[in-house]
Amino acid sequence: MSPPSYPDLTGFKALSFDCYGTLIDWEGGLASSLHPLLSQLPPSHPFNQKPLLAVERFNHFSEHFWANQPNQLYNDNLIESFKALAQEMGVSLPDDDIVASIGTSAGHWPAFPDTVEALQRLHKHFKLIILSNVSNENIARTVADPLSPATFDGVYTAENIGSYKPSHRNFRYLFEHAKEDFAVDFEKGELLHVARSLTADHVPAKELGLRSVWIARGGDVEGHYGTGGNLKELQAQGKLGFEWKFQTMGEFADEVERQFSEKEKRSAE
Repeated sequence: MSPPSYPDLTGFKALSFDCYGTLIDWEGGLASSLHPLLSQLPPSHPFNQKPLLAVERFNHFSEHFWANQPNQLYNDNLIESFKALAQEMGVSLPDDDIVASIGTSAGHWPAFPDTVEALQRLHKHFKLIILSNVSNENIARTVADPLSPATFDGVYTAENIGSYKPSHRNFRYLFEHAKEDFAVDFEKGELLHVARSLTADHVPAKELGLRSVWIARGGDVEGHYGTGGNLKELQAQGKLGFEWKFQTMGEFADEVERQFSEKEKRSAE
């Protein structure tokens, strides 16, 4: 079987990334952070049998707060979502220190095994920019530890912007600052967005004409969509326009390097 044929990736100047879920194991990290609640449930409970169900329910509350409290700091979003989930589950909140630590837990969640090396390879060809819903405190810890030694040229957060993705305001902030800070012009097709979440990233990307890469991480399998959105429904509604799909960042970096290598060979002929 011949390998899939992908559109050209060599003409972009910068890549913008969703961080948590794309580079960082958001679902796995959050499942660990929910242990103080899940441990109060019997082992047979669906949330313990499949912790992703608890993560999806937590995400429901988190997205509700994103939409209704756009100026809320992400640390507080995590804490309020944690409390809402505990109330819905009918379990007790742990002590105050543990509840408070939920707010900074995102900065400690691990990177996917393929992330750091892939980012280092991609940085040879593009500027790298993070566009995240997470707070400055959490993103700073993530960049300094789980994502190190990979580096980024720009980091733009919901805390800086005053709203959460999928708001178009966040993407317009990205466009404006990519142009001002790095001379990367979205309107000239110089920016490519790379993300796992369909609802937070790929839907608004299509609405705004931003070309995008889907890092699926298993989210293309029905029954395993997770927190990224229902692929089947969103496709049927015509809301998705990503042109590239890879399971991992490593696969994406492989294709980028293959295309640049082929381009160099053609130039040398």
